[in-house]
Amino acid sequence: MALLQIVEWDSGLNPSDVFAWRYVDRKHPEKSDALGNWTQLVVQESQEAVLFRDGQALDLFGPGRYTLSTDNIPLLRRLINLPTGGENPFKAHIWFVNKLNVLDVKWGTLSPLLLRDPEYQIPIPVRAYGQFGIRIRDSRKFLLKLVGTRTRLTREELIESFRGLLLSRIGDMIATYMTQKRINIFDISAYLRDMSDEAVDAVRPVFEEFGIEPANFFIGSVNVPDDDDAVLDLKKAMSERARMNLMGFNYQQKRSFDAMEQMAQASGGSGGDGGGNPLLGAGMGLGAGLGMGGAFGQMASQMGQFLNSPQPQPTPSSPETSSRPCPKCGKSCGADGRFCPSCGASLSAKPGCPHCGAEVAEDSRFCFKCGKPIGRTCACGAPLAPDAAFCSQCGKSTRGSTSQA
Repeated sequence: MALLQIVEWDSGLNPSDVFAWRYVDRKHPEKSDALGNWTQLVVQESQEAVLFRDGQALDLFGPGRYTLSTDNIPLLRRLINLPTGGENPFKAHIWFVNKLNVLDVKWGTLSPLLLRDPEYQIPIPVRAYGQFGIRIRDSRKFLLKLVGTRTRLTREELIESFRGLLLSRIGDMIATYMTQKRINIFDISAYLRDMSDEAVDAVRPVFEEFGIEPANFFIGSVNVPDDDDAVLDLKKAMSERARMNLMGFNYQQKRSFDAMEQMAQASGGSGGDGGGNPLLGAGMGLGAGLGMGGAFGQMASQMGQFLNSPQPQPTPSSPETSSRPCPKCGKSCGADGRFCPSCGASLSAKPGCPHCGAEVAEDSRFCFKCGKPIGRTCACGAPLAPDAAFCSQCGKSTRGSTSQA
C-alpha cells in the first residue's frame, strides 16, 4: 500500500441523500481501514470527519486538509504503538458526516391513526403527511447512536429510524387539537400553521437526543379516507345537522315530524282519530308516543279540532243591506240583479253625466267635464232624491226644481 494516501468524501454520493458515509477505497475495498501514518485527510465544507479505532471516536476534523500521524493524534499513538518511523499502516475507520441543512425530508403515516371526533364521538381514521428539515449538530453522538454497523446512513434510513417517534408525537398533537380544542377533523386544516409551529418544539427533544437539530417541521395535510364507513357516517350526521339548523328545528323535532308523517301514511287517509282527520290522529299519537304533551301536540290537537268542527255558514243579508239604487230611476234594486226591475236600466253600467255622457263618480253633484248639475237639485242647491216631494235642507216644495234632463 502506498505510504501517501488521500482520504476524502466519495464524489459520487449525493450530499442531500446521504447523511453519513464510512470511507471505502474504490481500488482496494478490503484495505480501506489500513491507513498509513502520513495519510492525507481532506474534509470539504459542510462536512466533518471522525476517526474511529476499536469502536472509539478518537478525534473530530472540520473542513480542511490533515495529515494523519501519531504526532497530531496522541490517542492513536497510545493505541497502536507504532515502531520508529511510523511508516507501517494501522487499522482505523474514517467517517464523513454531512452537515448540510436538508429541508425536504418527507414524512407521512403508513396507516391511518384512529381518533375520536370530539362532537359526534365517532372513531375515524386520520392520515397526515408533511416534511421537515434537519441538520447534524453533534457528529460523534449521531454516529454512535444511529449508524452502528452500517457503512452509510441515507435519508430513507433516517426517516425509518424516526418514523415511530414522529408519528407518536404528531398523533398526540392532532388528538389534542381535536379533543381539548374541540376542532372537527374537516376544520383542522385551518390550524395547520399553528400545529406546524408547535410540532418543531414537540420533535426537538427526539432529534437532539441523537445529535440532530430540527430546522423546521411542516404538517402538509390532515385528512380522512373518503370511502371509510365511519367517515361516511360522520358526513351524514353533519349534513343532517346543517339541514336542521337551516330549517330552524332540532333533532327531536325532526324525529317528531318523521313519526307524524309515518302515522299519517299508515292511516291510509282515514286518520287515527276515527274522524277522518289524519293531522289530529298523528298529533295525538305523537304526543302519546313521545310522552311530550308539549306545544307541538297541543297545536296538532287544536288544528284537528278546528278542522272537525262545523264551520259557520254566512247568513243571507237583509233586503235593506243588500239593495242598491238604480242609477237611472233611483228605485231600490236587489244586490244580485243585473237590470233595474222598474226601468230596465243596466245596474253594471258606470254612472255618467246626463248632459254630456262623461263618466262621473257616484257621489258627484256636478259633471267635471261640462259643469252641469247631475240629478235633481233644489233651488237652494241641495241634491234631491228622485221621488222627493220636499227639500230635506230648506223644506220647500220640489216642484219646479232642476231635473236631470
